[in-house]
Amino acid sequence: MPIAVIAFDFDPLLHLAEGLTVRWQTIALAAVIALCLSTAGILARRSGLRADDLLYVAIGAVPGAVLGGRIGYALLVPDAFRSGPMTLLDPAIGVAGGLVTGSVVAALLGAPVGRWAHALAVPLLVGIAAGKLTMALGGSGQGRAFDGTWATAYVGAGPWVGLAPDLPSHPAQVYEAVGTLAVALIVVLATAVGAFRGRDGSRLLVAIAGWAAVRAVVSTTWRDPVVAGSLPVGGIVALVVGLGAILAAVLVSVWRPRRAGERTSATAPAWPEPETRPPF
Repeated sequence: MPIAVIAFDFDPLLHLAEGLTVRWQTIALAAVIALCLSTAGILARRSGLRADDLLYVAIGAVPGAVLGGRIGYALLVPDAFRSGPMTLLDPAIGVAGGLVTGSVVAALLGAPVGRWAHALAVPLLVGIAAGKLTMALGGSGQGRAFDGTWATAYVGAGPWVGLAPDLPSHPAQVYEAVGTLAVALIVVLATAVGAFRGRDGSRLLVAIAGWAAVRAVVSTTWRDPVVAGSLPVGGIVALVVGLGAILAAVLVSVWRPRRAGERTSATAPAWPEPETRPPF
């Protein structure tokens, strides 16, 4: 058996009282959510948006993130849920569904959906990355067996969330976190050089497309069975989400403004040409 260079041996549980414990992973994830919401509120206020709308948008995103983002995955891979209901809390799978329901709530509030999407792009990516890192505190999110120098294994008593945690494996959750942070940096740099000036939501869509591409690449190291090429079902779903985000970005940044301009030109009154006086 390959020996992992990075071996974790710690208690994944915080013991608050006799019989009362909570996972460090849960505490870290709650802290990540609170920090990202606070940061998003500050950015929204600087952008002239109502920070109190963020709470309603976040609450509205929950049903889509938990249900909408998982229904298709559950239909395709029912075995993925046999490990327990905690699989519903993967911080990345439900992104697409959460964005849909959150956008609906924002529209019902009369909030500018495009500007909100622009402001939330980077905090969302950072939240996904940090959420993936918290999985390492519970021993979940490991990939296939691996004997490289950065292979990870959990050798403590646990209890660990993942299966066969002591098997040296790809740290797939860390791969996705690092890749997602790289996408966030690219989005920030692109914004700094003048991209996404329209604040029409295309920045969020491009961010989601970049994250989906990272997730698809990382999925090749997962323990899930391969169904096409080197991709499991989750990788294929990520590709579909990424392509959908790219098409939506083109729609909101190119096609829709062009159509709006055509409609404006078509409805503009055709004023008669001014009379020209003869030269004599």
